[in-house]
Amino acid sequence: MSIMWGSLAGLLLYLEIVYHICGFGFSGCNPIYTLFLIMAWSSAETMLIGLLKGRWKKIVYYFCVWLPILWSCAQLVYLRIFRQPLLWEAVFRGGQDALTNYWREALEGIVGALPFLLLMILPGVLAGVLLHWKKWKLPSFSTLQVLRMTVALVSGIVGCIATMQIGKYIDADYYEDYQEFFDPLTIAENMGVLPMLQRDTTTGIGRFVEDIIEGFGREDKGLAANASVEVAGGEQGNEESKETEGEAESGALESSEPETEEEEQEPVILPHQLNIDFELLHSLADNNKQTWLADYIQGLTPTTTNEYTGIFEGYNLIYLTAEGFSPYAVREDLTPTLYRLIHSGFVFENYYVPLWQTSTSDGEYINCTALIPDGQFSMRKSEANNMAFTLPRFFEQEGITSYAYHNNSLSYYDRYLTHPNLGYDFRGCKLGELSQEEWGDKIFPMENPGAWPASDLEMMQGTVPQYINNERFHVYYMTVSGHMNYNFKGNAMSSKNREAVAELDMSENARAYIACNIELDKALEYLLQQLEAAGKLENTVICMSADHYPYAMTEEQYEELAGRDLSEGKDLYRNNLILWNAAMEEEPVYVKKACGSMDIVPTLLNLFGFSYDSRMYAGRDIFSDEEGMVIFNDRSFVTDSCIYNRKTKETIWLSDEEGNVIIPEESREDYLSRTKQEVKDRYQFSAYILQENYYQDVKDAIGQ
Repeated sequence: MSIMWGSLAGLLLYLEIVYHICGFGFSGCNPIYTLFLIMAWSSAETMLIGLLKGRWKKIVYYFCVWLPILWSCAQLVYLRIFRQPLLWEAVFRGGQDALTNYWREALEGIVGALPFLLLMILPGVLAGVLLHWKKWKLPSFSTLQVLRMTVALVSGIVGCIATMQIGKYIDADYYEDYQEFFDPLTIAENMGVLPMLQRDTTTGIGRFVEDIIEGFGREDKGLAANASVEVAGGEQGNEESKETEGEAESGALESSEPETEEEEQEPVILPHQLNIDFELLHSLADNNKQTWLADYIQGLTPTTTNEYTGIFEGYNLIYLTAEGFSPYAVREDLTPTLYRLIHSGFVFENYYVPLWQTSTSDGEYINCTALIPDGQFSMRKSEANNMAFTLPRFFEQEGITSYAYHNNSLSYYDRYLTHPNLGYDFRGCKLGELSQEEWGDKIFPMENPGAWPASDLEMMQGTVPQYINNERFHVYYMTVSGHMNYNFKGNAMSSKNREAVAELDMSENARAYIACNIELDKALEYLLQQLEAAGKLENTVICMSADHYPYAMTEEQYEELAGRDLSEGKDLYRNNLILWNAAMEEEPVYVKKACGSMDIVPTLLNLFGFSYDSRMYAGRDIFSDEEGMVIFNDRSFVTDSCIYNRKTKETIWLSDEEGNVIIPEESREDYLSRTKQEVKDRYQFSAYILQENYYQDVKDAIGQ
């Protein structure tokens, strides 16, 4: 009995060690919970095998050996490719997408991890040798042995529960990561892959049961495919907003009373809020999450109008999420259009793009919703929700159709469902799994739609004619030319632009990365040329943010591309936000405020002069007077005052332009405490908005 239990428990511990070393090096970890979990898991397996008869003993024993081996191998390869653990959500929602689109990356990941994969497989081979060549016989258990295994099983479970309760009592990070927020990457690194798997499994089961219960006990809040924000003109939700509104020089809000000369000179500062009936909103709450949301939203102070409110009112908007974009690909000689756009218009000097669990899809989600992703595939989860406060819904109020394009399959990541639910008329360059008969009219023409990655330039050439002659338009692009892997054999765009980077004294990886982004530069050059030719350039705003940094590179490779060390603070995630209009080219506006991708939507709503509610987003208008804040996947953060690394517990305190410390030493502990709580609240807000389809309740509570 002890030998069989020891072999199964030892296997799980061995796999944890190999996974950790390969995935995270020799960084420290907290194995206490994992050891109790291994004790419980291997006791249950041992007891089951001991109670079986005949050949079933070997069959189940092999199953108990090879299942964790194969799963650990899959986890390791996935981690090396996507820098995130493999969750059930990805298996069931994204498995086919990954197989059809990422087989090259998977093959490279397998080759790169091959020595560690062989180490993981080794125990399975040894088990076969013992059972067949050495004729090791698996024992049958007596009542006393079953009792011993039961005691071991219960002890392991009690140990797991006690570890979590102690963590809750002492406010330990591992409890927060595991129980409150479920951060898979941090759990896998600090606790182990088995606890991550257990938490992922219980989360999935819990949500499945919750959906069933809600299906029986709650009324359907409806789909939002045609939802829009219907707000009476000029309503702002309080008495102040109903008073006379002078028109600011920025042209933000219409006046409901005749204007005076004095009012024109002194712009009225108004809150960005809608007329929400909070009494009604609270009455609509039917669980603790919705009650928390109503309280939280009501307690927030809205941002206000500012000097940039409405400066782009009546303009067109072209908004891009650029696949794997990094500022270190931008060179004046090789990518002149990107260089032009980055160094004029609004120039953001402290802009960050965090990496989320489902890298591209979650990057798109936060760019399009200003909400922090809740686990993996948040965009897919939003498909059945009322997404009433996205950019297309506001343009829709002005009679403008919003288009979205992606140079990949229409069905990939279910964008043919998610993006129309955001308010876009979405189109791809190929059908994927969809039928020609039903979806053929949603395909735009490209010369080489099957190339991997496909050409951003060809996407522009195939789509710009569809909207360029419209009186006004809002267009969204998800690019793909900058997709990994970065070499000249498996990346079609790197290969296409190889000659342009041939003379660079850099590794193939760095040259290939710059080469594939040359294609993005060509796409933007073509776009600007077409806008100018159509007379639309002056009244069109270009906005572009990355979905994530090029995480397929190692840190050493990325630092070579950057030409500098990126280990300080959150430098790995520094990026550029392009927010550009031709009229600003000669006089750019430099923005030093800390900001990130979750701030884009509210910033654009302010610039375009829309009447919106700033409390509907996790992000904030960058030009508001609120302190800047960027939140990362592990709940680290960057503000205008400090850079806090939750993993290392290090805080870098920042100074102002005169070199004065922003937060005095005696106030730092209180500042950190308040900011950590705000980070938690914005996380919780975003998760509950998605889980509870809460925008539907808000929309119902807005006074019409």
